[in-house]
Amino acid sequence: MKIRKSTPQARYRWLVKPFCSRRYHPWLTHAQSLTAKLQLAYPDFYVAPLSVALCKPNRDEAALLNLSLDRVALVRNVLLCGGAEPVVFAHSVLPTRGLRGVWHGLGKLGNKPLGATLFANPKVKRTVLSYKKLSANHVLYQQARKYLTNQPSFLWARRSVFSLNCASIIVTEVFLPSIVSP
Repeated sequence: MKIRKSTPQARYRWLVKPFCSRRYHPWLTHAQSLTAKLQLAYPDFYVAPLSVALCKPNRDEAALLNLSLDRVALVRNVLLCGGAEPVVFAHSVLPTRGLRGVWHGLGKLGNKPLGATLFANPKVKRTVLSYKKLSANHVLYQQARKYLTNQPSFLWARRSVFSLNCASIIVTEVFLPSIVSP
């Protein structure tokens, strides 16, 4: 039996398909605006801002944005809520050079959904979605678990890059168990 050694790069890999995602699959693979889908599913949908700060992005985010590891970016974390509880932990990363250009207002969204802004502009391009089953040692799992009543062994996430005029922003959505609760 051959055992594959795990490389440091392997833990940063995201999947092209959400294998074995079962009840999360319709949410993960929805290619249009997640905000719009949540607004349909939850008439009382709202965005709860958590933080907006200049800080270093995660290693894989920096690589995706072609940033050196010592550079800071604008990182925004929010909860997307419906039915009076959080259903998605949303994390976006915008290089500071984008703040002076086309994305200059994104740091001041407050409780407005980022998705509504991105999907409202037909010139914004989006990469294909990628998926990851976040384990308890992943930084996004650790940030999202603060808003959970129980601690599942993993959380499903998806991400993509939105671009406009050579400025890019990564949007990652971590789906909380309450989104598939009956």
